[in-house]
Amino acid sequence: MRLTDRHHDAGVTVIELLIAVAVLAVITAPLANAIIGYLRVSDAAFERMVLSHDAQISAAYFARDVASLGVRDYSGGVDSTGTVPFKASVQTTAEFNAGGAVCGTSATPVAAVRFLSDDWNTSGATAVVGTDVVAYYLKPVGSATELWRMKCSGPAVAPESDTAIAHNVDPATVSVTCSSPCAGTTPPERVTLSFTVQTGDAAPYPVTLSGQRRQT
Repeated sequence: MRLTDRHHDAGVTVIELLIAVAVLAVITAPLANAIIGYLRVSDAAFERMVLSHDAQISAAYFARDVASLGVRDYSGGVDSTGTVPFKASVQTTAEFNAGGAVCGTSATPVAAVRFLSDDWNTSGATAVVGTDVVAYYLKPVGSATELWRMKCSGPAVAPESDTAIAHNVDPATVSVTCSSPCAGTTPPERVTLSFTVQTGDAAPYPVTLSGQRRQT
């Protein structure tokens, strides 16, 4: 076998290596940017979905609470129409004991809005009426602010439930509006609680909770 018949392998040159690195950089840079962009969009979409989920939960609670609001004034009997008149049933910027309807303690934050409704206890020989209270209030949790819903039933002042229903709320955006004066003796037909939530990469997400009163 002659020497010239042997396989010749001289490897690659420095210039070829530099060209390969340059080509790899050209390919890698846009690919990396695309991956980073995708991850950012995915994170923002996920955070948006979480905020939307909070909005759906809080909207369901709020609609139900507004539907049943309305507490009557039994101190004076029936009015000229033969019905027991209402008294103020919606309280805004309300302390835990506003109007004598106690729910919580002095440590309970001031509620953005509270709803009062009659609660009849028919377990005894004579029916006894109490007042249900539902309060929506803001609570700082770490560096964020959450919207909480507290409910007390009948004469009990200790909450039967006290739960966060929306996270990352901007306190400056919270507002309560009613279709008629919120504090009027005739309960408003419609109540709305509006605020904005925002977290991480997600854009500000406006939330509007609205309910129609069922009781007449």
